[in-house]
Amino acid sequence: MTPRPNAPLLPTAWATIGPFFPQTFFRDGDNDLTRLTPDAPPTAQGAPMWLTGRVLQEGGGPCVNAVLEAWQADAAGRFRHPRDPDWRLADPGFHFWGRAWTDAEGRFAFRTVIPGGYRDAAGPRAPHINLAIIGSGIMGRLATTVFLPGFAEAHAVDPVLAALPAALRPLLVAAEDGAGPDGAPRFALDLLLRGDPARETPFFED
Repeated sequence: MTPRPNAPLLPTAWATIGPFFPQTFFRDGDNDLTRLTPDAPPTAQGAPMWLTGRVLQEGGGPCVNAVLEAWQADAAGRFRHPRDPDWRLADPGFHFWGRAWTDAEGRFAFRTVIPGGYRDAAGPRAPHINLAIIGSGIMGRLATTVFLPGFAEAHAVDPVLAALPAALRPLLVAAEDGAGPDGAPRFALDLLLRGDPARETPFFED
């Protein structure tokens, strides 16, 4: 018997989209940008800090086992990259890049230094840390930028913040959150992947 053209079809099985990352994907110290290797001394340049937060799904549930990558300028606003005209002066003990993953509560943590501001082709950039997120159920790599409190004048002229509606700009500014385990100041920002447009984290093409 031939099925009717408009007859409802049985749903297929539901499955989570990968990728999946085992704990062996990470090494001790991957989330510490202040060291070139886990056993290296931390950089002496700049003020140490922690960036922490949670990655949240729609509805506020945790996004478990998501991978976050962070990259930023050093304390003087330089990158160890040939496109930076002062790259030879970049901090030789700073890693510039790190990787963390979320736990069962969606929490992540990076140890780094307070980045310096700099000027690029878009204009003067306020001190910031770039983040990318990948994980199961996320269809593509998500990229955003985290700004730090205490730089209001720099925020006012930063081209990335200026590209956002004024009401959304505070969603990218971390809040002071006490101190980390080593006494360095801690800044926290939760990342909402999807949900209330007034609370959803702005993401950018990278």
